[in-house]
Amino acid sequence: MPSHDRASFPAPLRQQFDSFLDDHRRAIHDCLDGMTEEEARRRLVSSETTLLGLVKHATFVELVWFNEAITCRSRHEIGCPAGPDESFEIEPSDTIDAVRTVYRQVCAASRDSAASLGIDDVVNGNHRGPLPMRWIYLHALRELAQHCGHADILREQILARRNTG
Repeated sequence: MPSHDRASFPAPLRQQFDSFLDDHRRAIHDCLDGMTEEEARRRLVSSETTLLGLVKHATFVELVWFNEAITCRSRHEIGCPAGPDESFEIEPSDTIDAVRTVYRQVCAASRDSAASLGIDDVVNGNHRGPLPMRWIYLHALRELAQHCGHADILREQILARRNTG
């Protein structure tokens, strides 16, 4: 149920976290709607940030917080870039469909890995040390919300360029 659905207002905290997180997951996934491959790769800021790169980075966020932190496996073991900067890198084989497919799969795995844990359960796989799932959820929400904002601005710039020819 979406976080803006009135039925979610009195829901238990964990259900609200899941709802907000899924809303942001959907928004970052959908930032590529209607974009061409070239537009999705277009750099409009001085950093490596592109729409396609944002979805790849969101995949990294999911892997770090809902795989590495929970399973205690290394980033290498889970096929995750070593750091956030590398997660924005676009490979020639990275298409909108391919990146979205991987993101959807990783999000589904994230939901599965967190399903049996309560928000106060502690996980041990992050370099910061033991962290409660509550903190993991809040951090993931903060990251995704920030990157949804970035995606909105990039989309706005791309669409404005389309309209001005």
